[in-house]
Amino acid sequence: MTTDTLKTPEVCEWTVTGMDCASCATKIRDGVGRLPGVSDVSVTLMNERLRLTLDAGQTPRAKVEAAVKSLGFGIAPRGMAAPVNKKFVLPGADMQDNHHSDNDGHDHAPKAAKADDSGHGSPGHVHDDPADRGKRWYQTGKGKLVIFTGLLLGVAWAVDLTTGHELGYWAFFVACVIGVAPVARRAFAAARMGQYFSIESLMTIAAIGALFIGAAEEAGLVVFLFAVGEVLEGVAANKARDGIRALANLVPKTALLVEGDKTREVAAETLTVGQVVLARPGDRIAADGEIVDGTSGVDDSPVTGESISVTKGPGDPVFAGSIDTEAALRIRVTKAAEDNTISRIIRLVEEAEEARAPTERFIDRFSRWYMPLIVALSALVILIPPLTMGAPWETWIYRGLTLLLIGCPYALVISVPASIASALSAGAKRGLLMKCGAIIEAASKVRAVAFDKTGTLTHGKPQVTDIVPTGGASEAEVIRLAAAVEAGSSHPLAQAILRRAEGVGLPTATDARAILGKGVSASVEGRKLTVASPRFATEQGALQGDWIRRATGLEEEGKTVAVLFEGTAALGLIALRDEPRTDAINAVRQLRAMGITPTILTGDNPRTAAAIAESLGTEFRAEMLPEDKLAVIRDMAAAGGVMMVGDGINDAPALKQASVGFAMGSGTDVALETADAAILRDRVTDVPAIIRLARTTMGNIRQNVAIALGLKAVFLVTTVFGITGLWIAILADTGATVLVTMNALRLLAYNPEKEV
Repeated sequence: MTTDTLKTPEVCEWTVTGMDCASCATKIRDGVGRLPGVSDVSVTLMNERLRLTLDAGQTPRAKVEAAVKSLGFGIAPRGMAAPVNKKFVLPGADMQDNHHSDNDGHDHAPKAAKADDSGHGSPGHVHDDPADRGKRWYQTGKGKLVIFTGLLLGVAWAVDLTTGHELGYWAFFVACVIGVAPVARRAFAAARMGQYFSIESLMTIAAIGALFIGAAEEAGLVVFLFAVGEVLEGVAANKARDGIRALANLVPKTALLVEGDKTREVAAETLTVGQVVLARPGDRIAADGEIVDGTSGVDDSPVTGESISVTKGPGDPVFAGSIDTEAALRIRVTKAAEDNTISRIIRLVEEAEEARAPTERFIDRFSRWYMPLIVALSALVILIPPLTMGAPWETWIYRGLTLLLIGCPYALVISVPASIASALSAGAKRGLLMKCGAIIEAASKVRAVAFDKTGTLTHGKPQVTDIVPTGGASEAEVIRLAAAVEAGSSHPLAQAILRRAEGVGLPTATDARAILGKGVSASVEGRKLTVASPRFATEQGALQGDWIRRATGLEEEGKTVAVLFEGTAALGLIALRDEPRTDAINAVRQLRAMGITPTILTGDNPRTAAAIAESLGTEFRAEMLPEDKLAVIRDMAAAGGVMMVGDGINDAPALKQASVGFAMGSGTDVALETADAAILRDRVTDVPAIIRLARTTMGNIRQNVAIALGLKAVFLVTTVFGITGLWIAILADTGATVLVTMNALRLLAYNPEKEV
C-alpha cells in the first residue's frame, strides 16, 4: 500500500489565473469535479480561488493542476503567484491561449497572449491576466490577438483582390485554418473532460464545414468578429473586478508600529491583535482597532460609503482604510489583517457569487438542455431538406452550421451573474452588503419591512429624562439602587441608567437574574430589588393608583418607564427616551412611496411604541418577546416578502425567519455575520436604498434575458430561411454578449440612494 492511499481527504486551495466570467468558473468546477477523489469543488471568480476536498490517494494534487492547465488556465497553490498557462499557442505568435468554456454550451475560442499578457482573443476566449491590468486594450494579449487575426484577414483580402479569387480562396483558407487551429485544440481538451457542447466545438465544426462548402471568406470573417467581440466583452467584464481590487488597495501596505517612545514601519499584514499603531493626519489607518490616544476627524467612506468625517476619540472604533483627517491617533489593533472589515467585505462580495439567485439557477438548468437541442435542430436543418425535398446539400449545410453559431447561449448564461456581480460591487461601495445573489432577488420582492426599534429606528443610546421617587427615597438613592441592580446588564436601558449614575459609588449586587422581556432583579444591601416594566410591577402589586397614571403619562410622551421596587413597594420611576434617527422619517416615507408597509416590532410598551410610530408614520406591534417577533414575521411572510431590520443580536430568530434579514451596524461582527445582509452605516434610508438596488438589478436581469433570447429568436428564424449567414450569426452572438455585459455594468454607476 502506498503512502498516498493512506492519506485522508484534505481541503486544498489554489490560485487560478485566466478567469474573467462565470462560465470560466463553471468550466473549471465541472472539469475538476469529474476527477476521482475530488468533492466539494468551489471556484470563486472575483478572488481567483479554487477550493476542493481531495483524496490524494485517488487523485494527486499534480493531476488537479494538470486538469486546470489543460483547460487553458494558470494555477498555483494558494499564496503563490499563479503562472500564466502557455500550453496553447497560435501559429506564428508567441501568445497564450487561455479559453473560456462551460458545460452550458458557451466556450470562447482560444487566446494568444504573451506570458505577461492576457485577454479575449482571436477565435477563442482570452482570459484576464493580472499583468494586463491597467493596460490599454491593444497592449493586452486579447488586443494583440485581435490585431493578429485582423492582419491575417487583411492579407487574405489583399491576395484575393490582387491575384484573383482562386488564390484568394486559398489565402482565406489558410487564415481560417490558422485561426481555428487553437480553437480545435480547445474543443478537444474540453471534450476529453466531458464538455462536448462548448463554443470551441461549435466554432470548429462550423469553420471546417464552411471550408468544405467553399465559404472560406466567411469562415475567416467569423474568426475575426469573434475576436473583436471577445475583446469588448473582456474589457467590460473586468470593470466589476476592478472595483473590488480598488477596495482592497484602500488598506495601506505598511503601518507605523508604536514601540515605547519610538515608531517603526512594518508591513500592515504582520500586525497582531493588541499592538498599537500610529496614524498621522492624512494617513490611511492600517488596521481595525480602537483609539487609545488622540481625537481626530475620521473619514470612514471606504467601509461605510459616508465621506463626511466623524470626530472620534479614545474608546471609539476605527476601520482599516479609513482616513485620519485632523490629528495623530494611537490605535490598538483589534483584528488581524485577514479579518479586518474591508477584508470581510471583499470576502462577502466574492463568495456571494457561489450562492446563485433562483433565476440564475433556472437559466443554468435551461442552458444544459438548450444546447443539445440546438445541435439536434442544426442536424435536422442539414439533413431533412436534402433528404426529403432534394434541396442542395451545400445550402442546408451552410444554414445548419450558421444555426450552430446562432444557438450559442453564452449571452443568456452570463445575463444573470453579470448583473449580480455589478450589483454586489455597487452595494459594497456604499456600505450595503448582500451575502449572495439570492438575497438580491428576495429583496426585490419585499412588500413589508419590520423594524426593531431600539438601535435601528432609534440611536440605541437612550437617556434618562425623569427620576420620580415614589417611596420617600431621593432621586439620587433611586438611581443608585437601580444602577446597582442593572450593573451586569448590557441592555441599552440598563446602560443609560448606569451612565446617569456615573461617579456614584454603587453597592455590590448579588443573585442577579434576568426576567425575560420584563426586567432584572438582584439583592442589594440585603434588599431584594427589581427594575422592571410598569406592567410587570403592576402585576406584582408594586405599582398602584396615581403612580400607574404617572407612569402612563410618561409613556404617552414617548418615554420608556422602568420601575424600581422592593416586594410590593415601588421606590421610584425612571423615564428614559431614545430619540429616533434623524433620517428615519425620510426612510419611512420612501418605503411607503415604493408600496412597502413599514412596521415597528418592539418589546416596549404600547404607549411608547405608539408615540414613536406616530412620529415616524409606521405601523407598530408592542410588548414583543423574541418568540413573538418570530411569529409576527411568519404571519407577514405569508402575505408576501418581508424584510426584518434589526441589530443582529437579540433579533436573530426574526432576522433568520424573514425573507431577508438585514443587520444595521457600523462594521460589527454581528452585522456582517448574523443576517443575510448588512448596512454598515447607521442610516435608515439605506433600507429603501437596498430594496431599490435589488429591484433595479432584477429589472436589469430581465432586460438582459430579453436581449439574449430576442436576438437568438430573430436570427434563428432568419438563418433557417437563408436571410442571414455565418458572419451575421457570430456577430449576433458576440453582439448579444457585449450588449448584455455592458447593460449589466451600468449597475456599477447606479446610485440607489437617489429616489426615482
